[in-house]
Amino acid sequence: MTPASSTPRRARGLVKRIITELRDAILAGEHAVGAKLPSQAELANQYQVSRTVVREAIAGLQADGLVESHQGAGVFVISRMAPASPFGSLDVAGVSSILETLELRAAVEVEAAGLAALRRSPAQEEAIVAAHKALVQQIAAGGSSTRADFEFHRAIAAATNNRRFVDLLDLLGASAIPEMMRQGYLDMILEEHRAIAYAISAGDAAAARDAMRIHVHGSQQRYRQLLHGELG
Repeated sequence: MTPASSTPRRARGLVKRIITELRDAILAGEHAVGAKLPSQAELANQYQVSRTVVREAIAGLQADGLVESHQGAGVFVISRMAPASPFGSLDVAGVSSILETLELRAAVEVEAAGLAALRRSPAQEEAIVAAHKALVQQIAAGGSSTRADFEFHRAIAAATNNRRFVDLLDLLGASAIPEMMRQGYLDMILEEHRAIAYAISAGDAAAARDAMRIHVHGSQQRYRQLLHGELG
């Protein structure tokens, strides 16, 4: 789970504006399904923003299921239908909205980690490890880590062998995990993920719950630091 970007409030407002404009263009058919979006450099020039802002906007569109990034090839439109969700009001650029979502996820994912440690099959254990490795590779490549991060948490939910955990994460969607560009935070998150995956592999339910609790609560604390940092 990645914390919100350390970009100032004005930059997050730009992210929201670009997401809205690109989403509207896709839904209006200006970018057909299968079409490649302009490059990050072209979008940054078009909107007069940094590439970091563009990457976060693309991550928001990916979370909506409208586009998909192919490393080395670009970002392609995969749908013109934004998925309906009771969590559709989630503001991917708003710290307070993310904090609310983290409270919900803390109530669910801590127990999910414990159940996954007790119930996971060998194939599900392998899927969790593979999802973690995919996140490591995505971060190393400098790409958006949102989808890979979400897939790690989804693999844990699947390993509970209780479909309702997966259903809830799917309702939240990858937009519950906003993009993060600060390397120190990314390194910390990877370490937390390793601890969760290791405890689940070891079949240690108590350690898995503790590791997930540390991870989710750590993310809440990082968001709060960001929120209060804007006041000073």
